[in-house]
Amino acid sequence: MTRQLQCISPIDGQVYAERPYASQAELDAALDRAQRAQADWRQVPLDRRIAILNDAIDRFVAEREQIGEEITAQMGRPIKASPKEANIFEERARYMLRVAPEELERLEIADDRGRRQFIKREPVGVALVVVPWNYPYMTAVNSVWPALAAGNAVIHKPSAQTPLSAERFARVLHEAGLPEGVFQAVHLDRTMTSGAVADPRVDFVAFTGSVPGGRAVQAAADGNFPGMGLELGGKDPGYVRPDADIAKAVAGTAEAAFFNSGQSCCALERLYVHADVYDDFLARFVEEVKGFTLGDPRDPNTSLGPLVRTDAAAFVREQVDAAVKAGATAHIDPADFPAAKDGTPYVAPQVLTNVDHTMAIMTEETFGPAVGIMKVESDDEAVKLMNDSQFGLTASIWTRDIDAAERLGERIETGTVFANLADYLDPALAWVGVKQTGKGCTLSRLGYQQLTRPKSFNLHRV
Repeated sequence: MTRQLQCISPIDGQVYAERPYASQAELDAALDRAQRAQADWRQVPLDRRIAILNDAIDRFVAEREQIGEEITAQMGRPIKASPKEANIFEERARYMLRVAPEELERLEIADDRGRRQFIKREPVGVALVVVPWNYPYMTAVNSVWPALAAGNAVIHKPSAQTPLSAERFARVLHEAGLPEGVFQAVHLDRTMTSGAVADPRVDFVAFTGSVPGGRAVQAAADGNFPGMGLELGGKDPGYVRPDADIAKAVAGTAEAAFFNSGQSCCALERLYVHADVYDDFLARFVEEVKGFTLGDPRDPNTSLGPLVRTDAAAFVREQVDAAVKAGATAHIDPADFPAAKDGTPYVAPQVLTNVDHTMAIMTEETFGPAVGIMKVESDDEAVKLMNDSQFGLTASIWTRDIDAAERLGERIETGTVFANLADYLDPALAWVGVKQTGKGCTLSRLGYQQLTRPKSFNLHRV
């Protein structure tokens, strides 16, 4: 009997989509097709590859509204925000194609009467791209589009929560003229995904997900030696300095903490506020959060939708309750958000103070609409607390002094430093993590390095 994945919509608990999981024979066939197709695709001139991929972007963006509706139904993001994922996908994809000619150009070393030397960048081969449900297109595009532009074939494994995303990619790429087998959407369970990672036909693995998921991927790859990019957990901090524009800091940090109900790898999950502005900031921040509307994400007035699953909501509630029992103060009354009900994915936002780093709310990934706020006395104390984490994806500093932000950023153990901004990926900048957040680099000009390998030519004339 063929096993089926089920996408259960968090909106109403109903099955939104069902798909059969691939069998071993189907996975083997997909990998064989990918290898054969990649051998030809890499020979297609770069300008032709870019033209096909740009055409696919045009087709994708034209379906923006349908994409938004599907994202909302599959994982619960409010409909007023979901279509924007298509716009951000386009921004990243266009940028990576725009810089491809320069980044994939061969590097000339010498060419004289005695020798010709140069370095080429060749595609690695077949890339397995495993993406999560929270941003099914935005996380995928970081690897899929540059991998294809560089001449690789891609096996795309979507989350079971958002299975339609990979299928849409496959369709628009096919309609744009991408040869068969160069991109394939394959629905895999965990066992089959591990098998794909371990398969010698896979040359590179791009995985976005949890730390335990990343460990499983790395363990599965043992002995196969594929290239690997891992973007894992986060507990991203923000620091509000005494010279910050408080109004902008409140609006920016609240948006970064609660957009997508906090279900973002780079969501702002812990805040450190200088004592000089702490009381003012906290009062305004709490009022900002009280202004959110929790409810059916299909309603355009909703600003907070359900979490992806009931167990995810239960985890957030448990983390908040544990902090309160340990002495934290909760500033939001869940009764003010009538849609929030125990035993459902609908959970009220929460702001906690009197917290410290003995509490999970300040040290472990929450991935939900809850944030802890601590008072600090100095920049040094803020930096020390920001670095007191097993994760390091982004950190934000809220200040009028950009030079101070740069100096502090040099001391913070993180992949990206923001000033007066958070929870945004500029495609021109490298997207990286440190510590248990992972390894590898996507986006920017540097993003092509892990999807290609250098090949040196040392040709001497006789």
